[in-house]
Amino acid sequence: MAFQVIDGVRVWGEPDAGALSQAVTCAQTGNVVQALLMADHHKGYSQPIGGVVAYDGQISPSGVGYDIACGNKAVRTNLMAADVLPNISKIMDGIANTISFGVGRNNKHKVDHELFDDPNWDIYKTAGDLKTHNLLKELAHNQLGTVGSGNHYVDLFVEPVSGKLWIGNHFGSRGFGHKTASGFLNLAAGREFLAKAPGEHMDQPPVLLNMNDELGDMYYRAMMLAGRYAYAGRDYVIQEVLKVLGAEADFEVHNHHNFAWKEMHNDQETIVIRKGATPSAPGQLGFIGGSMADISVIVRGKDSLENKDSFYSTVHGAGRVMSRTQAAGKMNWKTRTRSGGQISPEQMQAAVADFGVELRGADTDESPFAYRKLQTVLDAHQETLDILHVLRPIGVCMAGANEFDPYKD
Repeated sequence: MAFQVIDGVRVWGEPDAGALSQAVTCAQTGNVVQALLMADHHKGYSQPIGGVVAYDGQISPSGVGYDIACGNKAVRTNLMAADVLPNISKIMDGIANTISFGVGRNNKHKVDHELFDDPNWDIYKTAGDLKTHNLLKELAHNQLGTVGSGNHYVDLFVEPVSGKLWIGNHFGSRGFGHKTASGFLNLAAGREFLAKAPGEHMDQPPVLLNMNDELGDMYYRAMMLAGRYAYAGRDYVIQEVLKVLGAEADFEVHNHHNFAWKEMHNDQETIVIRKGATPSAPGQLGFIGGSMADISVIVRGKDSLENKDSFYSTVHGAGRVMSRTQAAGKMNWKTRTRSGGQISPEQMQAAVADFGVELRGADTDESPFAYRKLQTVLDAHQETLDILHVLRPIGVCMAGANEFDPYKD
């Protein structure tokens, strides 16, 4: 077996001391069935990124995190990459101008969707009041189909073996998800839903809610609503990019990786919280992104003992080796300048150009140097998954440099 057990935590890949310490704290708090670390793990808030915790009858808003239902979608198009490469600069300009990137951005075109008729919106009247309900619903409506900042992206890929053009994206439930997470963490601490929270400490124990209690049930249903919202947003963005390309999709893969699932494991019903980890049951497909100058892959979960031992979980990306501040430097928001970063814009641009990628937006905190090589973490999970498609980026679009990123995961 490729994993090791450290203080009760099943660990794939090279253990990171900070993330391992957080995972051990999670393993020792609440009704834990099993805690695990995927090979792309690194420190997060409360529950590490790449951390998986299975609970008996409990759910953790801090474990799911602030970007509820962050996930990936990839589609294969009916175009060949060679058809678009001569116009890749114009196409990436079109994507950047069509899709809204950045913090707090609203969609230029308000998108109607059946999810806004979901009765679970009434949760916010109970958890807060009518003002809370109206504020969050309006925010969600305005931002549906926008991508946000941080490590969220829209990419074009070539599959080298077939020459096919693929589209991929990565983002979650936007400001609506963030306010939902903050609100339930406030309620768990005895504050009002929209109260100003003091913020979490990186290494604090997870906040736990009992699924049988009203608060736990409301959070679970709100999280499920945020999941519908994130799926709708990723679907919309893919459709808009297909329009820019004049293309159609003939195959798709779509997953969350910041979410809680009700699952049976070893004949026991559990709540499995995957923060920065992809569900990977036997036969289940997943899209796992690398950095902007690395491969991405479509994978399928194996029917293997080790996959069972992983609680059918795998990586969601390559995993950071540098924090945002280490890579890009400390930001002075008054002057909007950075200092002390280990990666220069020139280094990043050279690496991306060498890999043959047309880049729009992004800062050095998202440079290839801030991440592991994806193949390294995939190798650690080779007994749990099959790689079906290897994709190489030819165009990457993200929020611009020096965007404030409020998401803590």
